[in-house]
Amino acid sequence: MSKIKMTAKVVSQEMIGTDIYSMWIQAEGIAAQTRAGQFVSVYTKDASKLLPRPISICEIDREAGTLRLVYRIAGGGTKEFSGYRAGDTVTVLGPLGNGFPEIAADRHAFLIGGGIGIPPMLELAKELHCEKTAVLGYRDAQLFLKEEFESYAKVVVATEDGSVGTKGNVLDAIREQGLTDSDSVILACGPTPMLRALKAFAAEHRIECWLSLEERMACGVGACLACVCQTGEVDAHSNVHNKRICKDGPVFEAGEVEL
Repeated sequence: MSKIKMTAKVVSQEMIGTDIYSMWIQAEGIAAQTRAGQFVSVYTKDASKLLPRPISICEIDREAGTLRLVYRIAGGGTKEFSGYRAGDTVTVLGPLGNGFPEIAADRHAFLIGGGIGIPPMLELAKELHCEKTAVLGYRDAQLFLKEEFESYAKVVVATEDGSVGTKGNVLDAIREQGLTDSDSVILACGPTPMLRALKAFAAEHRIECWLSLEERMACGVGACLACVCQTGEVDAHSNVHNKRICKDGPVFEAGEVEL
């Protein structure tokens, strides 16, 4: 799999929640190679902002050669992206990182997303050919992407304010509904406290668990060591107990990383 840096055309863009945008881009070469769980680096047009912004891939349409990027405005770069319209161009590099593993058809996969960790789980829901339950954690009743998930999986919702579904976080919803068993597998993306709790839950119940880590990245290709996480193994690149989230991840088996 080779990385491609290209000028992509914006196909469409819409706001789907407070400061949350969905942008489809025409990027044939990248779309043809991308797997669920990978990401792209998106470059701004502002010469003072040298580093690209990593954005997870929400959906892939390989036939049309397009990618869907769903992101939250977090600073000047993503604010710029939110102003793009159909026909505009954007420079992207990808596909980057690894993806989620394949899951056997006789397994039950729990796809768990929290906040802006929800988008990358949608393509995974489309690609897996097994029984699937999506457990989605939101701040409030702005349930972005929920309807899209319902086309591919049973959906369980948790909201921090209790306005919809279980009041609390995704783990509260899992416990409330008695979800998962030892033959199921957890695949998750979200903030570190959520992933830390899921790792402990999976270890306690002896459930296979894969985590997609969220982290600020600089180069996006593993050279700068700005996005390392602690692991039990020595990294061949840095010779310490670290792995690069952008290069070795962002998806790791839960037991492989310290959170």
